[in-house]
Amino acid sequence: MFSTLSHIFFKKQTFSFLGLIFCLSFMINKEHLCSSNHPFLTPLTVNSSLANMKFDGRLSFTNVEHAANDFGNRHHLMPSAVLNPKSISDISSIVKYVFDLGLDSELTVAARGHGHSLEGQAQAYKGVVIKMESLRVPEMSFQTGKRPYVDVSAGELWINILHESVKKGLAPKSWTDYLHLTVGGTLSNAGISGQAFRHGPQINNVYRLQVVTGRGEVATCSEEQNSDLFHAVLGGLGQFGIITQARIALEPAPKMVKWIRALYADFSTFAEDQERIISSANSFDYVEGFVIINRTGLLNNWRSSFNPKDPVQANEFTSEGKILFCLEVAKYYNPEESDNHINQEIDTLLSELNYIKSTLFLSEVSYIDFLDRVHVSEIKLREKGLWDVPHPWLNLLVPKRSIHDFAHKVFGNILKDTSNGPVLIYPVNKSKWKHRTSLITPDEDVFYLVAFLSSAMPSSTGKDGLEHILTQNKKILSYCGGPHLGIKQYLPHYTTREEWKAHFGDQWEVFCRRKSSYDPLAILAPGQRIFQRKKAFALQ
Repeated sequence: MFSTLSHIFFKKQTFSFLGLIFCLSFMINKEHLCSSNHPFLTPLTVNSSLANMKFDGRLSFTNVEHAANDFGNRHHLMPSAVLNPKSISDISSIVKYVFDLGLDSELTVAARGHGHSLEGQAQAYKGVVIKMESLRVPEMSFQTGKRPYVDVSAGELWINILHESVKKGLAPKSWTDYLHLTVGGTLSNAGISGQAFRHGPQINNVYRLQVVTGRGEVATCSEEQNSDLFHAVLGGLGQFGIITQARIALEPAPKMVKWIRALYADFSTFAEDQERIISSANSFDYVEGFVIINRTGLLNNWRSSFNPKDPVQANEFTSEGKILFCLEVAKYYNPEESDNHINQEIDTLLSELNYIKSTLFLSEVSYIDFLDRVHVSEIKLREKGLWDVPHPWLNLLVPKRSIHDFAHKVFGNILKDTSNGPVLIYPVNKSKWKHRTSLITPDEDVFYLVAFLSSAMPSSTGKDGLEHILTQNKKILSYCGGPHLGIKQYLPHYTTREEWKAHFGDQWEVFCRRKSSYDPLAILAPGQRIFQRKKAFALQ
């Protein structure tokens, strides 16, 4: 049935017409937006037939407040119900139920992973939130051999996949910096980290998906089967279907990591070295970087986990009043390899770089500890009560042609210090990425991920307060608005249809056409605020 529907939807003669009608039919529902100080909203009385439905899991109408929170801790949209699914049919049944209500209902459905959205994207005001971590089918299943992979539930955490796969000497190729996220959640966005220059983002390393569309239909898709749906869902912000299973590509897993940091005082030199690394066939396995403004005692902070190459010179280095750029790289290896060989290889690679020689710091950790490094910081922040605070993060994708002007205008001017959280900056090479997914990136092969990962202190009215950080973000975005810069948001959040159209550019019609095909009543992912449920265009 699904292939028949796909054939009908994908006739070329209907593409432009459906896309145009669908785009005109949708509007942003600003009533669904919620400010940081908005109280929890009163749930909608749910149709009694929904309450009478039978599930393998559990549908709850009480104690649903947790589904109105997320890591951003700024938007709170109360759902009417929360589904804890135990089977794919649970998800399919509830989406089909809502679809069958037609345009007479405004009920929506949002899939929630580990709750790390920033702007309420996984929330559903007066709707149904599906808690994907409850879905544990199928059990993790590995295929070894020449083309190894693992089949997992979309509610599985990446950290669990890491622990299980390394037992078999394997691991996924691409990661996010933080691993306590669900598979479905990162694949709905992209999943970018320091390995992306070599392997692409996580959406580039998926062989197959199982998806529940906005019609409640269960579809298997890949490059060869239901290809349009496959590419639509990857980076699709949850707009076209709920990912329920994924087949993730694996590679041989190293056991150890040489982890290296070094500082630069000049941005051009820093960027040139980063770009040299990502363009080299034989280089480091991971490259990121971050900006440091008005941070004192920086090198002393590193000494708890890194060793200076030259302790005497490191002690003499001062960072007072400087804007510095830290290069962070890693080389993977196995203990059975000659230690002299790996050290010589690293020395050769480092000799090509132009960092401040006195600031070279090194560490040696296990592969698992390296990949799960952010979790150590999470534990420390939780102990201090500083984890569950507002996180007004801003993530940007800046093309190579604009990065130098961006650095000049933002670092040290708009951004006066980096004490509220790290500012990541590193380039990726898009030439190895899939090009038919829904992810929107700059139109250059090389672009930079720039992430302002601020934490706001509750009740503060100073520089570490929410309002100050939001004002700072607005200034950065105002600068980025120049169309000649070609800057795109990653994990985008907009409040008007015009902004979303500008974000997608010439891909907007494709995005709308896919929405009309796979979720014609705009049931899914209302928290993204792209389409409004009651204005949906129903295909006949």
